[in-house]
Amino acid sequence: MKKVVHAACPHDCPDACGVLITIEDGRATKIKGDPAHPVTRGFLCAKVSKYLDRVYSPDRVLYPMRRVAKKGSGHKDARDFERISWEEALEEIAARFKQIASEFGSEAILPYSYGGTLAALSSASMDRRFFHRLGASQLERSICSAAGEAGLRSVTGVKLGTEPEQFRESRYILAWGANIHGNNVHLWPFIEEARRAGAKLVVIDPYRTRTAKCADWYLPINPGTDAALALGMMHVIIAEGLHDADYVSKYTTGFEQLSEKVKSYPPERVAQWTGLSAADIRKLAIEYATVRPAVIRMNYGVQRSENGGMASRAIAMLPCITGSWKEVGGGLQLSLSGAWGLKKDALERADLMQQTLGRPARVVNMVELGKALNTLTDPPIQGLFVYNSNPAAVCPNHNEVIRGLRRDDLFTVVHEQFFTDTTDYADIVLPATTFFEQKDLQTAYGHYFLQVSNQAIEPLGECRSNVEVFRSLAQAMGFEEDCFRASVEELIDEALNSSNPWLHGIDRGRLETEGHVRLNFEGSGANARPPAPFLPFAQGGFQTPDRKAQLYNPALAAQGLDPVAEFVPPLESRHGGSSQTLPLELLARKADNFLNSTFSNLPSVQSMEEPGLLELHPKDAHPRGIRDGDAVRVFNGRGEMRLRARVNGAVQPGVVAAALNWAKLTPGGCNVNVLTSEKLTDMGNSATFYSVLVEVELSKPSLLNGKCKL
Repeated sequence: MKKVVHAACPHDCPDACGVLITIEDGRATKIKGDPAHPVTRGFLCAKVSKYLDRVYSPDRVLYPMRRVAKKGSGHKDARDFERISWEEALEEIAARFKQIASEFGSEAILPYSYGGTLAALSSASMDRRFFHRLGASQLERSICSAAGEAGLRSVTGVKLGTEPEQFRESRYILAWGANIHGNNVHLWPFIEEARRAGAKLVVIDPYRTRTAKCADWYLPINPGTDAALALGMMHVIIAEGLHDADYVSKYTTGFEQLSEKVKSYPPERVAQWTGLSAADIRKLAIEYATVRPAVIRMNYGVQRSENGGMASRAIAMLPCITGSWKEVGGGLQLSLSGAWGLKKDALERADLMQQTLGRPARVVNMVELGKALNTLTDPPIQGLFVYNSNPAAVCPNHNEVIRGLRRDDLFTVVHEQFFTDTTDYADIVLPATTFFEQKDLQTAYGHYFLQVSNQAIEPLGECRSNVEVFRSLAQAMGFEEDCFRASVEELIDEALNSSNPWLHGIDRGRLETEGHVRLNFEGSGANARPPAPFLPFAQGGFQTPDRKAQLYNPALAAQGLDPVAEFVPPLESRHGGSSQTLPLELLARKADNFLNSTFSNLPSVQSMEEPGLLELHPKDAHPRGIRDGDAVRVFNGRGEMRLRARVNGAVQPGVVAAALNWAKLTPGGCNVNVLTSEKLTDMGNSATFYSVLVEVELSKPSLLNGKCKL
């Protein structure tokens, strides 16, 4: 029997593709993009096009497992575990959690999850109910996007922006820290349509990405100096009278203070920080303000430095002063996730925490996992439950994270699809489903179409979804509340039962019938006519106290930040002061064909990457006696790793780059996060992956296979 099932890709990407999965005799035999989806339009990225390799990989975790080898030793795969039943696994987890709660208090247990799936139920529903009812410590999930989103909201009040379909109408497209061709590929056809109509694509990025190679104009900015460039652009725009005085007067507040602030950022001064010429800064500002409509695609690379929140804030001001928000094809896109308004309080049930603790639980920042595992007291972390994440690969300050995960007294459970870096330190491993094997509700942060992702196949082996795992754990713990018995369909209905007017007329039945439904911006429910372009701020309507864009935000002053905007050089940078003795700035970047650490273990995806490289500029390589292909040692005060030099034009002098991979797939058994720190950003408490100083030297080739120094 053959059938085709509609689903949606839940991985951490703005595109949330509509997909069609062909099933023959219960087995998935083909995956392709849904051609009816207005944004993703029938094609898939290189990673997801190979998704059957992931689902049917011989390396899948298919059964509950209990550790028999010492943590972090042995084979680092299934041979370190023995198979157990689900009943045994649940009983052991429940018994250990009860013991920890009795001896140390329930906050000695920490959940750890993030963007392994962005599907609404799998990412935040039954799991949150479970840990709220347990009274566990709560996780501040801020490692990736929180700084940029805080910066955006400090201006607009909400995470909204230009819909991707409108980019075809743009005539000046600014990709700022956005590798669109690599990790937002479904926006690319709209950009190509615009370019065929005469649009100019400008890329601002410290790394020559795939997108930069395709640009009409590439500006290789120094890492962490984006706020300075945005302020320099506004200096020119305001000084030249190129701002939209009418829009500014009606729909912004604080323009006078901004005008005064940017006087301190002339292009000549900004050039010293950014590495761009004053002439190019002036040209960029004038072109952006005068070629209309102009749109900015800002991505999260901008905010992974110490002043990442302020950088995002300064960039978000640009369409406010030029008035490009009022034009189809204008504005800015960072994240569109503020549009959905699902009923999260019903899904997550934070009120259950009050029942157990009588107060809010302690909050632990996920960026600081190493510190939490090694130094947190009152109570110490004694139990860790990891799902939707691979912290042993993705967390900064890798050595400290591993030191904590190795603790013999730490009881760690990992719900996973593969034996990852993190399962190497698990006591119990639980088998997790892929999106082929479960039903869910799928939003997006790069477009405005809601989808139901239908289950295509039965779970392989004894794999269980997040919803099912935490429902079962609640039962094992003796939690009797009705909310732990909710079905997937009931959870979807609860999520959609929202007061958000943009969800009016959208229910589970309609989603199951139509596959994808655009948010109801017109207020008419089901509407067969072509929808009008969504212009969220064409007439103001910012979700701020005065409904205006906050070019001056008094709440920032209360946080010790400049209420307008400013550029503060990252402490760990070449501009950070005389106390910084290491000469090179490291971009701990994402690989083009992996998704954070996801997909990196699949041979068909590995073949598209060349891992284990350190990219250098010839001006940095030659004085160190380094030639292309040489083994090099990269180090700072936190750690070191061995890589192979690639001397090319991908980075500017003073900058080196290495891509994230699984630690155990990297020479020496540690990845680039051995060099990154737990320092938090200025807003949003995010990670500062791009504020890292290192030195590089020649290494003996044999050491490429050596051990990671812990």
